[in-house]
Amino acid sequence: MKVALGADHAGFPLKDAVRAAIEALGHEVIDRGTHSSEPVDFPDITQETCAPILSGDADRAILVCGTGQGAIMAANKLPGIRCGLAHEPYSAHQAVEHDDANVIAMGAWLVPHALVPDIVREFLGAAFDDDEDTRRRVEKLNALDDLTP
Repeated sequence: MKVALGADHAGFPLKDAVRAAIEALGHEVIDRGTHSSEPVDFPDITQETCAPILSGDADRAILVCGTGQGAIMAANKLPGIRCGLAHEPYSAHQAVEHDDANVIAMGAWLVPHALVPDIVREFLGAAFDDDEDTRRRVEKLNALDDLTP
């Protein structure tokens, strides 16, 4: 599996742990930045990290910022992206199984390094339930992309 990975300056301290967890599972990382703790804007990193999902060049993506909140807000503004917040393993797989998430966001200030391998394993190992109820709900989520104010 190809996994896009991006972090802003606040998420940068956790980024290497996320990369290591992805690679330990045998997946390929597509690194979309940042590469230091110099300030960057999380919407830019989010867009860069989600671009490979939208183009078909990545299967999933993981975003890391300070709390995960900014990344999830930015990601879910991109049509075709469904991003869940995963500060623990259960939410990581639940977002995929029930909501067909293709991206998760994590907060470097909130996620203990010891949980990172479990969160990544659960997210990348999860599959969409694809039953009638979950398909209907995801179709409704996708339809929200087409709403105009």
